Amino acid sequence: MSDLFSIEGKTALVTGGSRGIGLMIARGFVEAGARVYISSRKQEVCDAVAADLSKIGSCVSLPADLSSEEECLRLAGEIRERESELNILVNNAGANWGESYESFPEKGWDRVLDLNVKALFFLTRACTDLLEKGASAEDPARVINIGSVDGIKTPVLDTWAYSSSKAAVHMLTRHLAKTLAPRKITVNAVAPGPFQSQMMAATLDAFGEAIAKSNPMGRIGEPNDMAGVAIYLASRASAYVTGVLIPVDGGISGLT
Repeated sequence: MSDLFSIEGKTALVTGGSRGIGLMIARGFVEAGARVYISSRKQEVCDAVAADLSKIGSCVSLPADLSSEEECLRLAGEIRERESELNILVNNAGANWGESYESFPEKGWDRVLDLNVKALFFLTRACTDLLEKGASAEDPARVINIGSVDGIKTPVLDTWAYSSSKAAVHMLTRHLAKTLAPRKITVNAVAPGPFQSQMMAATLDAFGEAIAKSNPMGRIGEPNDMAGVAIYLASRASAYVTGVLIPVDGGISGLT
């Protein structure tokens, strides 16, 4: 049974892996024995986090601004120079923009959709050959996309582009899953609820107690909650699971 949930020795790329949800997943993978590459836009932050995670396992910094296809191709090339195959791709890098209905700007839509949706597609496509090399019928390669409960139910805040982008991520996950299944690559999505992260910091500082009380499980998400579902989706335990969306939200999206 321990082998069923093992990812030891697998190679993973986690985008946006230097903070928040991405860091929770990257740390969980490193602690579970995977060789992990993390990318983020700020090199100094990415380097520092990789150095810290390297104290407990294998982690390498590959900074990238994935808002353009060119950078997605470059990052895939960086992996290709270092590895003959890739077992796990976590598409977590994302952006948010909050502004009223009356004033929400075009640049807000462009920034959020470029990173949250287009980059996911372009990076997955650029890494497909590496994922195919790391796949088998018994243990497929994995793509794990990070969506959001805001893509399932109407958000409270004026994050027009963000919620729309995450709903798109959920649909794109199913479309990619159908296309890549014959290549022995599974594609699944996780929809986090409120977690302690830089993106959520201001909201939780202001409304954290109320958000926790409104959650059916009465709390905010913790790092192990996210690491656990990611390890499941990356392990042999989920080898026959593809095209699904797993909310990790304490019941917010389905019970409230």
